[in-house]
Amino acid sequence: MRVAVIGGGPGGLYLALLVARDLPEWTVEVFERNRADDTFGFGVVFSDRTLDTFEAVDRPSYEAIRDNFVYWDDIAIHIKGTVQRVSGNGFCGCSRVSLLRLLQERGRRLGVRLHFEREIRDLDELAGYDLIVAADGINSRIRQAHAAHFCPSVDLRPNRFCWLGSTRPLDAFHFFFRETRFGIFVAHAYRYEPGRSTWVIETDPATFERAGLGGLDEAGSRAFLEEVFAEELAGHPLITNRSFWRQFPMIRNERWVM
Repeated sequence: MRVAVIGGGPGGLYLALLVARDLPEWTVEVFERNRADDTFGFGVVFSDRTLDTFEAVDRPSYEAIRDNFVYWDDIAIHIKGTVQRVSGNGFCGCSRVSLLRLLQERGRRLGVRLHFEREIRDLDELAGYDLIVAADGINSRIRQAHAAHFCPSVDLRPNRFCWLGSTRPLDAFHFFFRETRFGIFVAHAYRYEPGRSTWVIETDPATFERAGLGGLDEAGSRAFLEEVFAEELAGHPLITNRSFWRQFPMIRNERWVM
């Protein structure tokens, strides 16, 4: 059997390495349109329950992830000058680049063939494969090209969010609530490696409009948010990486298999 996985993100890589591990006689190949170390965003976070699943499903990749992640137990909620800390919430964080590298290495050891800077625009390019898995993300070209079959629907949630990073070190998963003359902004912030933290900043549609954020470019949004969260950043900058305002999409398909 020949298996082609379109998309070399965490989902596609993890599926590929599991297939290669359990069916070593099969040929498994991953096609990723970007370079091996290209990624957008900053850190990813997993709960203890997710780590337990990783450990049960594939211990070697779990151990690699565990050894490269930072871990914390507390959630800290900052609101109206008070801080409420809740313990017993195990989480770990890692840079997205590190996660990709670990999964790529595990896949290679199991015989997965990785093709980078190779974009699959049409399924005809993969003629001869017995199984094709589309793991090409929320803007899947395959799903769009075959929308009449999959019948997808996208529900954009109303709140806006912006994914940034910072050099401020953090000791917990922090929720910072900041009231402004426009409305409330919330920062979801956590450390993912030494000297780096992820800051996902969210607001409601009315606040977004009143603040005029739709008319700002990436640099303008960063400057605005550095001012809003100046106290919380404690002199550290926000870092951008395609940090545009977005809405969370809920994507459903009526069919998942062709």
